[in-house]
Amino acid sequence: MKKYFTSESVTEGHPDKVCDQISDAILDECLKQDKNSRVACETVTTTGLVLVVGEITTNAYAPIEKIARETIKDIGYDDPELGFDYQNVAVLTSIIEQSADIAQGVDNAQEHKISEDKYDKIGAGDQGMIFGYADDETDKYLPLSVVYSQELAQKLTEVRKNKTLAYLRPDGKTQVTVEYNDEVLTRIEAIVISTQHLASVSLEQIRKDVIEYVIKPVIDPKYIDENTKIFVNPTGKFVIGGPKGDSGLTGRKIIVDSYGGYSRHGGGAFSGKDPTKVDRSAAYMARYAAKNLVAAKLAHKCEIGVAYAIGLSHPLSIYVDTFGTGKYDDEKLTQIVKEVFDFRPQAIIDNLDLLRPIYRKTTNYGHFGRNDKDFTWEKLDKVEILKNK
Repeated sequence: MKKYFTSESVTEGHPDKVCDQISDAILDECLKQDKNSRVACETVTTTGLVLVVGEITTNAYAPIEKIARETIKDIGYDDPELGFDYQNVAVLTSIIEQSADIAQGVDNAQEHKISEDKYDKIGAGDQGMIFGYADDETDKYLPLSVVYSQELAQKLTEVRKNKTLAYLRPDGKTQVTVEYNDEVLTRIEAIVISTQHLASVSLEQIRKDVIEYVIKPVIDPKYIDENTKIFVNPTGKFVIGGPKGDSGLTGRKIIVDSYGGYSRHGGGAFSGKDPTKVDRSAAYMARYAAKNLVAAKLAHKCEIGVAYAIGLSHPLSIYVDTFGTGKYDDEKLTQIVKEVFDFRPQAIIDNLDLLRPIYRKTTNYGHFGRNDKDFTWEKLDKVEILKNK
């Protein structure tokens, strides 16, 4: 039986990603000066305006307006003709301290009142459910549609910034549809790329260049056949883009940030949140556990779900679903995960070394599957331990 699955990605200049980057740049600056900063920072953009809101408790000084402008410039919005540029945009802020009601649960978890364990001290910063996923479809332990949509977006930015295609502008989106036959990956059904550009460049030229300099260097030709559909700027024109073309908001690309829709998502965004917020840190930990379990060949696919209550350090529940591909049944694998991985917030922070200014670079091209030493949740240091369970 044939089935199709599609994932998408966006470039740095997409209005939602502009917001993610500003929020995480502010977080990085706070953590750089004060690793115990508590940050929940969101950004809104529209034509000519950046609004930064949220709750921050820190001993750091983070010049929010300067950070926002530098981030916008770095993305590539440096020309007034784009309708949104770092020099002329208005930057407004509305920041207060973290709620004392939240802080008391995070700083002094319920379990710490009866336990001396240092990992029982910090409680989860909110309630919620979090999911992590991995499979062996690619060497990044992610589905091919996810990998290729992210890599195409990254290549689109690369050829813009290195001037290979100097007429490109910061906003863009990619999409990849893959075909499975009896659950076996067989081919790519469709590729869609939409990229902002100078008005003077023809659609014919853009299509030719995007295929040559973006698609061909990324996509393995074995997945392309005569029936693969390639769409470049299918509306015919993409001159107006970024926050001039659409408003942006931190956390509105959670599926792009995670597993491209292939796995469940608890709904909590990553960007702008310090690691006491389990929306972010526990999602990294769940990915770490799932990836190591698949790499240890205990399953071909693995999804791990974790639930928290605010102010409690221990998760309310942890489950493993291997979709019938596990070496053992899911109940046993769940027990193994609980033995090997500690999902208490302070344990996650320590084990993944999360109190560092590493978050701005997570915002683009997915938080998972990246080959970067700072993405500690991608390391495979638990494989041998899992193999011996």
